[in-house]
Amino acid sequence: MVLKRKGDDAEEMTSRERKRLKVAGARTIAVQPSVSTSGSGAVQSSGNALAGPSSTTVRFDSMQGLPASIDVERFTEARAYEIDAMQKAIKTAGESVTHRVWQTLPRHLRRRAASHDVRRVPLRLREKARAEMVPVTRRILKRGRSKRGKTKQVSRTESLLKRQRDKTWLETHIWHAKRMKMENMWGYRLAVTPTEKSFRPSHRASMHGSILHDSSYHSLIELKGPENILRSVLDFCCDPQCTGMKRSMSGARVLETDLYKPGSYPFDLIAPVTIMWRPLPVGNISAPTNASPAEGSKRRRKGKKKVLADTAQQSPARTVWVRSHPAVFDDIFAALQGSASLVLDAEKQRHKDVHAEVEIADLRGSVNTFEIMGPKSSQVIKGALSSVLDDDRREFKKFWPSLTDLQITASLPRGIVIGMKVVDPRLKFPPKNAKVRTDGQHLAAPVMTFPAAILAQSEIWDEENRSVLKKPTYKKKDLDARRSKNLVPGTPLKPIRQDDRIPLLLIQRSLESPNSTHGIHGWTLVFPAGWGMPFLPSLIHTGTRVGGQRERGTQAFEAGTAYFPRDFPCTGFYEKYWDELAVKEKAKWTRTPPAKRANYKKLGTRSPWRADWEVVLGLPVASNVDENLVPAQREPQDAMEVDKAPTVRPWVLRGPEVPTILEKATQTLNHGVGLLAEINRLRTKRGMDVLDPSYRPEDLLKGALVMVRLKMVSRGAPNDLAIIYRVDDVEAKKIIQQNGKTHADANEPPEVVPPHTSIIGYVTTGNMSLSRGEGFAIGAVPVSVQLELQQQARRNGESRPLVKIRDRAGMVCRAAYLDLLDS
Repeated sequence: MVLKRKGDDAEEMTSRERKRLKVAGARTIAVQPSVSTSGSGAVQSSGNALAGPSSTTVRFDSMQGLPASIDVERFTEARAYEIDAMQKAIKTAGESVTHRVWQTLPRHLRRRAASHDVRRVPLRLREKARAEMVPVTRRILKRGRSKRGKTKQVSRTESLLKRQRDKTWLETHIWHAKRMKMENMWGYRLAVTPTEKSFRPSHRASMHGSILHDSSYHSLIELKGPENILRSVLDFCCDPQCTGMKRSMSGARVLETDLYKPGSYPFDLIAPVTIMWRPLPVGNISAPTNASPAEGSKRRRKGKKKVLADTAQQSPARTVWVRSHPAVFDDIFAALQGSASLVLDAEKQRHKDVHAEVEIADLRGSVNTFEIMGPKSSQVIKGALSSVLDDDRREFKKFWPSLTDLQITASLPRGIVIGMKVVDPRLKFPPKNAKVRTDGQHLAAPVMTFPAAILAQSEIWDEENRSVLKKPTYKKKDLDARRSKNLVPGTPLKPIRQDDRIPLLLIQRSLESPNSTHGIHGWTLVFPAGWGMPFLPSLIHTGTRVGGQRERGTQAFEAGTAYFPRDFPCTGFYEKYWDELAVKEKAKWTRTPPAKRANYKKLGTRSPWRADWEVVLGLPVASNVDENLVPAQREPQDAMEVDKAPTVRPWVLRGPEVPTILEKATQTLNHGVGLLAEINRLRTKRGMDVLDPSYRPEDLLKGALVMVRLKMVSRGAPNDLAIIYRVDDVEAKKIIQQNGKTHADANEPPEVVPPHTSIIGYVTTGNMSLSRGEGFAIGAVPVSVQLELQQQARRNGESRPLVKIRDRAGMVCRAAYLDLLDS
């Protein structure tokens, strides 16, 4: 074997340098050598000709020096070498390229099929990609689909509708299906997560940039009727703790609250909802809107005519939109129907001469909704949308220019509603984000905007306007034809009279928990159906990321708020959600080899697939005995004993007044009695009767759960369905003393697992929080246990209770601080 010499220059060159020389050599065009005759008559070649100044002076200001005619054949023969050199250089330069066309595209434009399908490559590079293909593949692609008879031909629209028989597609479905993983959820085909690795980039976008989520799948219910009747309908089925009902009735704000079955509070929680009132016309804003039914009944005792006149004056006709999760649409629709029936029956009994009606309509598919979160969401909206010029509202003229300088929507009032009308966003495509203006060295402060009914006025509430805008007037090809007539390429199109003007609503949206600095803020954009794809490219063209269900749930987790349905125990859809998830996880666990999966029996995990709240609350657990089997020994049945048996109903305590309710409950000797008194106070506040006297306070306290957030003391990041254990006083003091040390951070030895009797709750969502840089979790514990933990913390001189958390597949217990989620 011949050894390589160390001094060889060719071996010292790197691969990059050799590649550079190869490409340079392939791109070099050979030059015909100059031939000269020496004095001896020998022909001498000087190799490649050197470039230098020409000896012939050419005057460009006249035709002098140019031949009168040219012989094409002799001219071609004289330039034959140069033409041949040019053709060889083109061929060698093309063969020396190491990157194909699809590899030169940025990563967000690459497609999996781009290497063998030229139709997946952008149009400007399609011809070059076709030339790079193998001739055999090129011939195969030229063949179209097999020709079918005219009677069997199916249009593209029919084929797409055929695929939507068992589910519904959003307007942006095809765009999402090319870039995201899709699943059937709640009757829709929805995007779950992007195909590219984007977990951390999506989080950074929500914290420092902007991220968009198409939430048009959310259900929408419309209620129409007298204002006092609608107010009573909502009071009868909404959370009594919400304090913004009267404030939201002007239409300037939205109300986010929880919906229960009519008159069932605090039991039978359905789901969180968003309530939007249509603003009154400008001339009727000064009309009284807070007259209660009791006050109106005193003025309606003299004649039918006066009753009708007073009713029309005191209770104008209003419209309310209730927006909720699509999985609980039937339950919410039935709850609103039942509440309206009860309120109307009570109104007829009080005023037999008054005739009132409440219309409830299903508006699913009537509007589209985009959620744009992040500090740059305001600049994205301002750059992509252009308001109409004939909007004469003074408040709007102040707000719209100041949107450029709005660095974060948290500076606006929570839930503020902005109504406006914009021109077709495709006219100014491609858009540019609005830039925050600077005043010298400091950023300009935006103008303060306060909620006002006149600012929330919008034509999107009218069904006729929505139906007219169901389909855009101009298609994209029509706008491209108009754009091609511009003298300067890239010039935005000027709106003409025939262009559409789209009404929409801008709603401030915040994901935050009380006393927390990890909130995420943005906008909810509501616009008519049919305009999903015209709006989407303009909103994401400037770098706004698009998220799916995983990204939306991660935003709620990072903000420290509960996310429906995974964090809402004691609700109907919570059980269904976790049962379906348990089937998938158990099937995956069964397929895993025994040596590669967790042995939950040896780990001491009692319920690895779902949280058994019955055991946590001390309720009887349903036995696994087959229902078809008949017991051999009959037990005596006494009707009186069955009626007297205590019934404990699980329920979850939620709302902004939870800390106050628990504090007042601890002030009483019997915590159950104090809790029952607070619940009855909230019920009477909304016009509901007190709970059934047969329901004992002990049973109410025993079945109550409260949502909590868990922050790790030192190490660890709990996962979903992690188990929360109780800590006694001795162990709590030991944890306090060891806090801050490197090794002993209140971890149990691996072989010691706490008994099942010390389980006090479960983690519903847990992970490493990127915004906090530490482990974080959301869970639930019984109210009685929460009161005991607070007393224990006071005894130990701590402001927050201490607990232990163990993953269902782990053996190490780690200490964590426990706080109320609503505090």
